[in-house]
Amino acid sequence: MLKKVDHIGIAVHDLEETAKFYRDVLGMELQGVEEVATQKVKVAFFKIGETNIELVMPTSEDSPVAKYLQKKGEGIHHICYATDDIEKEIENVKAKGGRMIDETPRPGAHGARVAFIHPKSSKGVLTELSQKG
Repeated sequence: MLKKVDHIGIAVHDLEETAKFYRDVLGMELQGVEEVATQKVKVAFFKIGETNIELVMPTSEDSPVAKYLQKKGEGIHHICYATDDIEKEIENVKAKGGRMIDETPRPGAHGARVAFIHPKSSKGVLTELSQKG
């Protein structure tokens, strides 16, 4: 069962420059910065209530986020939902006709296990499932 919106991912060209807006203009506190080598990105998290804003910057030209930025520019990249049983959620999505990008969970930020649902299944919204590590 999905528990809550874990975070909203925002694709950016410059993590440090964009972080200034969230910190200095909106007054959010930076929770941390981390490189997720398996996804070829560097991320910064800002907590607001029970949800996070995740800034996502590619670390390689062949990163899926780099391709996204080239095609669509900066902006909302994905929405992530927290779950306690990611394997069950993947099976639920598939059983109900949804298309997964990740058939099995992979490593994500903060030691979480993540899987992405293809945007064609959700009317163009890239959707991430996340189970805390």
